[in-house]
Amino acid sequence: MKFPRKLVIAVAALCLFLLVLVAVVVALMRVGSGDGGDAMSFGDRVAAIGMVSLLACAIASLALNEAYRRYVRASLRLAEETGTLVAHGGARVGDYAAPELQKLGQAVNQLLAVRDALENDVAERVREARASLEEERSRLAALMAELNQSIVVCNLDGRVLLYNQRAQQELCSGSGGQGGELLGLGRSIYPLFDHSLIAHALERLQQRAGGASNGHAVQFVTATRSGRLLLAHMSPVLAGEPDEAITGFVLILDDITAANERDARRDALIQTLTEGGRGPLGNIRAAAETLADVDDMPAEQRERFLGVIRDEARALSSHLEEAAAAFSADLRARWPLEEMLGAELVAAAARRIAEHCGLAVKLDNVDESLWLRIDSFGLLQVLTFLSTRLLDEYQIREVRLALSLDGKLAQLDLIWSGTLMNNETAMEWEVASMNTSGEATPLSVREVVERCNGEVWFQRERVSHRAYFRILLPSAEARQEAPRGSVPARQGSRPEFYDFDLFSWSASAHELDDRPLGELAYTVFDTETTGLLPSDGDEIIQIGATRIVNRRLLRNECFDQLVDPQRQLSRESIAIHGITPDLLDGQPTIDSVLPAFHAFCADTVLLGHNAAFDMRFLQLKEEHLGLRFDQPVLDTLLLSAVLHPNQESHRLEAIAERLGVSVIGRHTALGDAMVTGEIFLKMLPLLAAMGIRTLREAREASERTYHARIKY
Repeated sequence: MKFPRKLVIAVAALCLFLLVLVAVVVALMRVGSGDGGDAMSFGDRVAAIGMVSLLACAIASLALNEAYRRYVRASLRLAEETGTLVAHGGARVGDYAAPELQKLGQAVNQLLAVRDALENDVAERVREARASLEEERSRLAALMAELNQSIVVCNLDGRVLLYNQRAQQELCSGSGGQGGELLGLGRSIYPLFDHSLIAHALERLQQRAGGASNGHAVQFVTATRSGRLLLAHMSPVLAGEPDEAITGFVLILDDITAANERDARRDALIQTLTEGGRGPLGNIRAAAETLADVDDMPAEQRERFLGVIRDEARALSSHLEEAAAAFSADLRARWPLEEMLGAELVAAAARRIAEHCGLAVKLDNVDESLWLRIDSFGLLQVLTFLSTRLLDEYQIREVRLALSLDGKLAQLDLIWSGTLMNNETAMEWEVASMNTSGEATPLSVREVVERCNGEVWFQRERVSHRAYFRILLPSAEARQEAPRGSVPARQGSRPEFYDFDLFSWSASAHELDDRPLGELAYTVFDTETTGLLPSDGDEIIQIGATRIVNRRLLRNECFDQLVDPQRQLSRESIAIHGITPDLLDGQPTIDSVLPAFHAFCADTVLLGHNAAFDMRFLQLKEEHLGLRFDQPVLDTLLLSAVLHPNQESHRLEAIAERLGVSVIGRHTALGDAMVTGEIFLKMLPLLAAMGIRTLREAREASERTYHARIKY
């Protein structure tokens, strides 16, 4: 049997060391046993032998420690790295000092490369198989994003499973972000709607067909906290055959505030007309009957009665005209108008005129930033109709389109050069029914423009031989996102607002500690501060947070707020986070920011990296603000110590590198929260492999680590 060379050398070195040690001890004993005057005493011999023994132990300890570091501890590190890479892949095992472990690492890397190739092949096949599903999903996302109605889908516990942008704007407007209601995946709908109202509507759905729903919707009217009236259509979500049980509900919400106010004004107008017209009509009737009954009435008296009729008729006519003028805006408002960029309208008009009329169209001074609230199709018909008449009657071959802003009114001009028409012809065109390229409509140019709350007139410039129709339209503000309690982080091409896997979520099914980690909702948060000593007066200057629901990091549901600490920032802290005093000027104080953050993280598990540090800042403010952050807390630093106890570093960057997570936006509160969330999602399968599956198990394992003893 051939022995390894290193083993032979190690055994030989050990034997040589022992022989040298024995020889030294024997030599010391012999020196001490001589009869000469220089012979060592017994005590000196014992001390010398003890020193030699201690030196031998020290050398042996150093050798064993080096062997332990190079082989035992390195083997444990290799096992941890291998387990991490098996779970996530992508990276490779690093270099090791021991050649044997280096070869083992190379073998592991080869196996990982084969595994990755097989996984990539499987992933490619899965991507091909799911292509049609992703297409349908994209269509759903696009449809939900563009709907003008608010859509919210919930399970029977009232947890939000789906919502669109419109719902977020309408339901969250008016909260101001200071502890106001929030709409998000996994959140409860009941802070936004009365619980008894939803329960009653669900009961009505169940009773529609003797305990099972027949698919018909129920309606109810409710009010938001900001005072908006909403008409809600509730439809059931059915489990399917065979029982057709209700597993959730869909809310389609229409804002009826404006319609309700308009109806109230109409009712008041009708009442005013009734009350105000009764007297004049009675006087006119009485005067008319008197004139009819008396044949030989004196001329003076007859003229007096006729004067009464004229005065009352004039007063009644004036009353009707005032009422009509007061309600005309509401009548126009009933026609559906849309907000769009004026430049898009001009571009569409140019294409339509060129296609339908064959005219050359040029654009002249078009304001690219101007928004309009209009009936776009009606205005396209107007411009096409006028261009067609110019071609047919005046043989105009080129027109120009211009769009500019004059004060609060937008000026849309249709310009041409050549033969000048008179005002009478222009007025006839304005009031005539439009008929262009076979498209007949009973509407006139003036009626369409008035529907858009605008005006139209004709203008001639004799010197330049130019003329134009000018349409004045009210401008609209550029579209803004709904106000939020925080600064949202918009990443990706389209925010994800849906997650149907949450239908199985039930708050009453399990206690929170016994829930699997993957089923919990998390608020991943981080803070930036003026320093590292919260108990000595350091303050929070930024809070950033995002949410994890159903193992998904919701990048669009974020909280990001700077805070005025009302104290000086140290140069050391500025060097770390880059937040300067001028960025904090005018920002809200912690007294208003912390209640908003408390509302954002309600009903979730708090998750942070070195969370004890951040929690200390929050806890010091609880008594003053009357808040309590009593949610369960998990810490990725402690979980990393649980997963990889033999690693030298558990800093956020080191953990991210081990797990293959890209670090972006480091030392910003929201950036660190995003990285922490991605790290935690990578940790879940590793924790499950260790038998840590529930919140209770994760907390108990974290508490057993050394880092859990650190206090702030």
